[in-house]
Amino acid sequence: MKKVYFISDAHLGSRAIPNSREQERHLCHFLDEIKTQAQSIYILGDLFDFWFEYKNVVPKGYTRLLGKLSELTDMGIDVHVFTGNHDIWCKDYLTQECGITMHYGPEIIQIEGKTFFLAHGDGLGDESKSFKFLRSVFHNKCCQWAFRWLHPDLGVAFGLQWAKHSRLKHAPSAENPQGEPPYMGEDKEPLVCFAKEYLKKNPQIDYFVFGHRHIELDLMLSHQNRLLIIGDWISQFTYAQFSNGQITLDNYSD
Repeated sequence: MKKVYFISDAHLGSRAIPNSREQERHLCHFLDEIKTQAQSIYILGDLFDFWFEYKNVVPKGYTRLLGKLSELTDMGIDVHVFTGNHDIWCKDYLTQECGITMHYGPEIIQIEGKTFFLAHGDGLGDESKSFKFLRSVFHNKCCQWAFRWLHPDLGVAFGLQWAKHSRLKHAPSAENPQGEPPYMGEDKEPLVCFAKEYLKKNPQIDYFVFGHRHIELDLMLSHQNRLLIIGDWISQFTYAQFSNGQITLDNYSD
């Protein structure tokens, strides 16, 4: 039986990640290995560290990935890309050129009779005022229109530098080798809190699958409801796969 795959947070093109081209190759190797087994692939946000589509211009690079994604859709595999907080400015380029289905917010979908809540995860359950403010600016149509008037050489360079600064804030240290803020527990982890609150009115959700946090988490919320945060493709190279009514969280190695 064909499988459904979920990955998130590759942040391709990041200036804070050494050997970014090797990282892209690693992701393409994974996609190549699963293509004969895949029914559909869901990329849950932050595929790129920064992406902004001008009317006639997109950021250079990513040719290996874009070619591989096009190959997958040409084979009849459904590829879905969710925008994250680093690449919310994806428009229709990936759809027109690569045959990808774009999603600009959370989605509830059915797979083999199970109900999935899929989202990147940014802004869900997070009460940080600074993050909410930045998110409102990034999503503001007037701000996006104004940014579009920057020459691409300036706009893309600015976006990549901003993203680099954000990534370096979470660089690994002696105190925190993982780099990302560690799991905060069921009562404080924003995505867990969101899922628990959401279930009060929507108990039919079988699986919540998120990215964004760059941690691996597989948590039973009840005997029926389960939450997964699926790590990243920077250092963990994690993914989830669903088949025969079962979902698992795994790590990929060439």
